[in-house]
Amino acid sequence: MHLHIRHRTVYRYQGPISHATQIVRMTPRPFAGLRVINWRLKGETRRPLLATTDGFDNILHVHNVQEPKGWTAIFVEGEVETTDTHGVVGPSHGTLPPPFFLRTTAQTSPTPALAALARGIPEGSPLDRLHELMSQVRDRIDYRIGITDVATTAARALELGGGVCQDHAHVFIACARIIGIPARYVSGYLFTGRDDDEDASHAWAEAWIEGLGWVGFDPSNRVCPGECYVRTATGLDYWSAAPVRGIWGGAGRESLEVKVRVEAE
Repeated sequence: MHLHIRHRTVYRYQGPISHATQIVRMTPRPFAGLRVINWRLKGETRRPLLATTDGFDNILHVHNVQEPKGWTAIFVEGEVETTDTHGVVGPSHGTLPPPFFLRTTAQTSPTPALAALARGIPEGSPLDRLHELMSQVRDRIDYRIGITDVATTAARALELGGGVCQDHAHVFIACARIIGIPARYVSGYLFTGRDDDEDASHAWAEAWIEGLGWVGFDPSNRVCPGECYVRTATGLDYWSAAPVRGIWGGAGRESLEVKVRVEAE
């Protein structure tokens, strides 16, 4: 599938900021299921940003603002060709071995409720158990916008019984780790075929299965990611795979405007 992606992120501040540094993880890395045709990422000055990689082997850009201004922006536009690999990403090419992704974080810390969900998954092959876990996470957590945010933990989302894609991913990751399966968070894009862009920015999970490598699971949609998905970053949880994180000085609160379009050609 040939996908064209446009993503505009604008931060507006109460007053002029004196400086800002933003870490941007919005660039896909090729694998068997994804070929990058072209990809451009710029700040509000329209100049290219400094590119590097982080510890998770994500392509990372640094956006530095050194002069006073009342807003900053990040513009992404690119084209990719995707192939359905039935969720299989394959072997790890980064420096972190799969067992590293058994490590818990504040957002994925185990609790008795999470442990009960994880250990209630019937015995079977790791792949079968993960498919069942994906289904049960979606059964237990309704898709409900507005009751969680990026700081919500897996335990809290399970307690609420509702949340969005990042909550489904965190609960899946926490439970997979409880039963001894390495799992990681994935952020990226999803082509839905709809005119609205509400779900175009998306999150899901990947788990390590011997013989297959990393395999994706999207509890929100009860599927393994296929040709409609574009991966841009992975990490232990949302915070290490967030599309944008940053700091600024010299202003009060900020407001955020995001516009994403994913179109098939």
